[in-house]
Amino acid sequence: MTEQKPARDPEQRKKDVLDRLEQDADAWVATVSTDGVPCLVPLSFVRDRETLLLATRRTNPTAVNVTPTGQVRVALGGTRDVVLIEGTAETVEGSALPAASGDAFAAKLGWDPRGRPSWVYLRITPRTVKAWREVNELAGRDLMADGVWLV
Repeated sequence: MTEQKPARDPEQRKKDVLDRLEQDADAWVATVSTDGVPCLVPLSFVRDRETLLLATRRTNPTAVNVTPTGQVRVALGGTRDVVLIEGTAETVEGSALPAASGDAFAAKLGWDPRGRPSWVYLRITPRTVKAWREVNELAGRDLMADGVWLV
């Protein structure tokens, strides 16, 4: 059994979340089809201002699923250091993506889907952010609600 770490205060949790969003390259992305079929896939991402920017083939279930409702969940970390983001996703064509956003994606992740017609970007705007490590952090896990940081 691992020893439980001391609970972080909300400010430290927010800092840790922002650090993860800058440093991590991959996340689990969950969507649901119009007929209720869930889809969970790992995708690479970059934090682009206050949004997350991901890329996938336009025909993949993740891209198809975001079109009707835009609802998406993104998870970072393992089961003992969780960041859970619920947000709204929109599909962005590579030609419509600001150059700075595409450049940031390519620089962080080492590849550039711009100019590939079978690929689209997904821009996720977080609505809620939760972060916790152990049971001692469950009570204060809500860091963002309705798109506004609580900390």
